[in-house]
Amino acid sequence: MSTVEINAEVNTRLDLVRAALAREITGTPDVCLTCSFQAEDVLLTKLALELDPKIPILFLDTGYHFRETYEYRDRIAREWNLNLINLLPAKTVVEQEAEFGFLYQSAPDQCCKLRKVEPLFKAVAEYRVWLTGLRREQAKSRTGLEEEALFTLPGGKQVLKLAPLASWTTRDVWYACEQLSIPLLPLYERGYSSIGCEPCTTLPLDPNDPRSGRWAGRKVECGIHIEAAPAK
Repeated sequence: MSTVEINAEVNTRLDLVRAALAREITGTPDVCLTCSFQAEDVLLTKLALELDPKIPILFLDTGYHFRETYEYRDRIAREWNLNLINLLPAKTVVEQEAEFGFLYQSAPDQCCKLRKVEPLFKAVAEYRVWLTGLRREQAKSRTGLEEEALFTLPGGKQVLKLAPLASWTTRDVWYACEQLSIPLLPLYERGYSSIGCEPCTTLPLDPNDPRSGRWAGRKVECGIHIEAAPAK
């Protein structure tokens, strides 16, 4: 495929995403976007800002991120004038480690629950629509991802969860970022393909599985994209 054909394909895909975002963002104040500052999230952020420069951008500040992630977050927030909301856990890293030790080693599910799941669900409950950069290609656990679906939070409230990049490939994302002159997180240059908290992220163990460097293979999801069980 030639460069011209690739650019045309990317532009078509971008227009479809813009249209999907416009249906929900235009004229409504109750839409948020979660951003880990990985490539697809930053791309989606860029497109959402075209429609609403003040859209709330939610970032899970676990206290365990790479230094490069924090520096990149601050750079993008400054240069794009983001309405950035850093979501903090109930306990600081020092407080949690003093009480429980290194949960990311002994009980990674509990660590993710305290530092990611609980803060995010509490914040998302304030909105009607939740935009996310999730893609089916990212993991086997996401192959059934829908572009639009109601998501039930632990308290029972439902929000409309949109994943307009669901069908996109990694190639699509990278070409689009290049086309829109979006700088990417420098950790990609070091070989990382899926980037979370530093203690739980390594280079990919399987070159065919982008998330194989997460949690040393002990799990595949942190829990923020798993719906609460129905109340009995």
